[in-house]
Amino acid sequence: MKVLVTGGTGFTGSRVAPLLLQNGFEVRCLTRPSSDRAPLSTLTVEWVTGDLSDAESLTSAMHGVDALVNIASLGFGHADTILGSMKEAGVKRGIFVSTTAIFTQLNAGSKSIRLAAEEAIHTSGLDYTILRPTMIYGSNRDRNMWRLIRLLRITPAMPIFGDGESLQQPIFVDDVAQAVLLALKTNDTIGRSYNIAGKEPLTYNQVIDTVAAALGKRVWKLHLPYMPIVRLLQFTERIGLRLPIKAEQVLRLNEDKSFSYEEAKRDFGYRPRSFEEGIRSEISKLP
Repeated sequence: MKVLVTGGTGFTGSRVAPLLLQNGFEVRCLTRPSSDRAPLSTLTVEWVTGDLSDAESLTSAMHGVDALVNIASLGFGHADTILGSMKEAGVKRGIFVSTTAIFTQLNAGSKSIRLAAEEAIHTSGLDYTILRPTMIYGSNRDRNMWRLIRLLRITPAMPIFGDGESLQQPIFVDDVAQAVLLALKTNDTIGRSYNIAGKEPLTYNQVIDTVAAALGKRVWKLHLPYMPIVRLLQFTERIGLRLPIKAEQVLRLNEDKSFSYEEAKRDFGYRPRSFEEGIRSEISKLP
């Protein structure tokens, strides 16, 4: 089976493409002219150049493939173009990586776009599967845990905005890749959507403690009232002052983000690793 992968050179895609190849799939990757192909440079991948906003190049890239694995973000409004190109090229099967962020109670900017994308997929008439991972981590390419690891390596104290009791359930990047592979190979996943997450939820305090323990450190947690900080950050954003953290990020840290993956476990045997196991694997790659 030949598969077209979008987002193949990104953090998650660079784990998915090799796994597909290892399991006997032929892989074609769609990349922009400016994309860095280095993460997949040693693999036998067919490269095509195009853009998700360009229906002509996207349809051309889909000719001759049996399935689409869309890892590129659905938050930029390209869903209708992707689905139209699939139909034009006669590609019926599609795996779409979305996000559990669609369930946030916050007024996140891309939430409505992602929800509209999922609705378009649901009503497309295609043989789709939607996978919604929680926050993905697992290497120096992730945008969250790697920063936390680097910070905890050098600081004896960690400021926490709020009480740190909100639940998190990060997912290791290789577990996302495995879920994509299993969903693609399992016909029972057609027409279904799945939340996929780490093995069990942890409070943010537990996340800090687990990372610190894996680093062989003890870190003092300094809890700060978060709403005054949110208001200050909102003010700085209104006046155009850029800071390393945004008000929305602080609010998200104080929102429970735990999700059941029982349906994924039942339908395609999803078995994620624990956060402790995953974070130790990531820390083992530290220079």
